[in-house]
Amino acid sequence: MKRWRTDGFVQRRLVAAALAVALVGGGAHEASAQSRAPSSQLPPAPTFSRAALDRIGNIIRNEVVTGKIPGAILLIQQHGKPVYFECFGARNAATGQPMTPDTLFQIYSMSKAVTSVAAMMLVDDGKLSLDDPVAKYIRAFANAKVGVDISDEAGQYPLRLEPLKRPITIRDLLRHTSGITYGFFGEAAVTKLYGNPLLYAGDFDNAEFADRIAVLPLAEQPGTRWNYSHSTDVLGRVVEVASGQTLFQFEKQRLFDPLGMSDTAYFVADKANWPRVAQAFPVDRFRVAGIGDPTLPRRWESGGAGLVSTAGDYARFLQMLLNGGELDGKRYLKPETVAMMTSDQIGPETGIIRDPFYFPGPTSGFGLGFAVRTSPPPNTTWPLGEYRWDGAGGSFYFVDPKDDLLAVFMVMAPTQGGRIQLALKTMMYEALGKGLRKD
Repeated sequence: MKRWRTDGFVQRRLVAAALAVALVGGGAHEASAQSRAPSSQLPPAPTFSRAALDRIGNIIRNEVVTGKIPGAILLIQQHGKPVYFECFGARNAATGQPMTPDTLFQIYSMSKAVTSVAAMMLVDDGKLSLDDPVAKYIRAFANAKVGVDISDEAGQYPLRLEPLKRPITIRDLLRHTSGITYGFFGEAAVTKLYGNPLLYAGDFDNAEFADRIAVLPLAEQPGTRWNYSHSTDVLGRVVEVASGQTLFQFEKQRLFDPLGMSDTAYFVADKANWPRVAQAFPVDRFRVAGIGDPTLPRRWESGGAGLVSTAGDYARFLQMLLNGGELDGKRYLKPETVAMMTSDQIGPETGIIRDPFYFPGPTSGFGLGFAVRTSPPPNTTWPLGEYRWDGAGGSFYFVDPKDDLLAVFMVMAPTQGGRIQLALKTMMYEALGKGLRKD
C-alpha cells in the first residue's frame, strides 16, 4: 500500500477516535531572565577530592557487580575539563562486550534539550518568535480544541470539546504548557487518546506526526498548566518549517558538525557501528512508543525522544550551554538566550499550575527545555540555577553554572535510572560540600 494512503487512513482513524469520545459536542509571559555574571565575578567554585570521586566510582561498580545494571559511563567536567571519566561493566551483557567511551546510547528525552536549542537558534536568527502561534507553521493546529472531561458516575468518560482561549505558542511548546500531553501516565480520557497505538502506526515523518497530534484534543487550555508532553516533537516540526530543512539536517549543520558530535543521530546508519549500541538487560526493557531499535532506519526524527548519542558528544553540547552558548570560539546561542532558557518560565507570577505528574519536583521550575533548580532540597545547599533532564533509559545530565560543572551519566537500565540518579547526584554534591539529602 502506498504510504500516503496508509497515512491518510491513520489520520482518519485518529480523528474518529478523538470524536468518538466527544459525546457532548462543542463547536467546530515571559519571566525575566537576567544574564548571569561573568565567571570572573563569581567566587571560586569548590573542587572534588579524589577520594570522593573514587567513592562515586565504587557505587557504580557495585551496581554492575550486583546485577542491577549491565554497565554505564560517568563523565564529570568542571572548568571545561574532565575531572572524572570512567566506563563500567558491559555495553552488552549477552555478548560480554565491555563498556567503552564510544558506546552509543538511546538518550530518549535528553533529546528535548537539543531540539529546544535548535528552536532557540532560529529565534536568535529572527526566523521564529516565542509568541508566534504554532498554527503559523503547522496549519492543522488552527483547529485545535480542548477536551473537557465530563465523566459520569457510571464510569463513562465523554469529552466536551471547547475552543482555545488563545493559540498555542512556540513558548508553550518549549515549556510544556501547550495543553498537548503524553499517553503513558495518568488515566484521564484525553491521556488515553494520546496512548492510541494508531498515533505511531506506519513509517511517518515529523510533518505527519505533528498533524496526527493536532487532531487530538488538548488536555488543558494553552498556558495554564505544565504537562509533560509531545510538545517537543511538535517543536521539531516547527524547526523544519522555519528552517526549510529536516530536523536532523538542521541540527547536523548548525550543532552536531560544528560541535564535533559525530556520533549523534536519530538512528545508527552504519552497520559497522551497530555493536557499539548499549543494550539493557532483557528483563529491564522499556518501550517508548514509536521509538524502537536504533539500528533500524525511520523517517520520524523525534525531537522529544529519538536521538542516539555518546557521553562525549553530549558533554560537548552541555559545555557549549555552560559557556553561555559558545564553544571553541564559535557562538551557537546568544548569552541572554541561554540565560532565558535556563531560568524558570513557569514561576508563581505566571499563574501556571503544576500537573500532578510534575517531574521536575517541588524544588524546581521549568525553563525553555530544562528543569531549573529554584530552591535547594531539604538538608542541602544544592545550587540554584542548576538545570537538567534525563531519559527513559536511565541516562541523565545536569549543568551547574555556579560551580562551573556538568555531569553526564549514560546507562541502559530503565527501571534503575531514577534511583541511581539521586544517589550519584547526592554523592557529587556531598563531595563539593553541598550537604546531605535526607528525603
